[in-house]
Amino acid sequence: MADHAQTNPAEHVSWYSRHGSKIWVGVIIALLAGYLAVTLQRAWLMLSEPSLAAKGLGVALVLLPMVGAWALGREIIFGSRMSKLAKILEAEGGLPVDNLPRTPAGRIVREAADAEFLKYKAEAEAAPGDWRSWFRLSCAYDAASDRKRARESMRRAIALYRSPEAAG
Repeated sequence: MADHAQTNPAEHVSWYSRHGSKIWVGVIIALLAGYLAVTLQRAWLMLSEPSLAAKGLGVALVLLPMVGAWALGREIIFGSRMSKLAKILEAEGGLPVDNLPRTPAGRIVREAADAEFLKYKAEAEAAPGDWRSWFRLSCAYDAASDRKRARESMRRAIALYRSPEAAG
């Protein structure tokens, strides 16, 4: 029992903290699959009607859920790749430390995030071919509440990691 008390506190993260997002992704996928099944059944009924308007609605009922499924698949792949890079950086000790001050509501203080952002922006500019610097810049954008640029930076980090030149 004494050895158990000396283990790393990070190892005692709850099961839900480690797997909760995967559970919710699974629930969303299951709901989308059910929605697709019902919608495709309704589309079949509409397509078998003699009316052109009904046929048009039937085609839309086939296409719209497919677009939704494509978008969900794209987000799942993005999240999976982002998670893989985070695990690599964590193993290397290269993840940015979340030590920014917060408001009483729990939001990051904007001025502190902006100051921290400059550090990561300079790092990415100094090493534009390093996926690690772009990953950290993405985290800085996210902390500064710039979600669009955070996603762009993360996409760049993923692309750099996946490129043949990313050998280290």
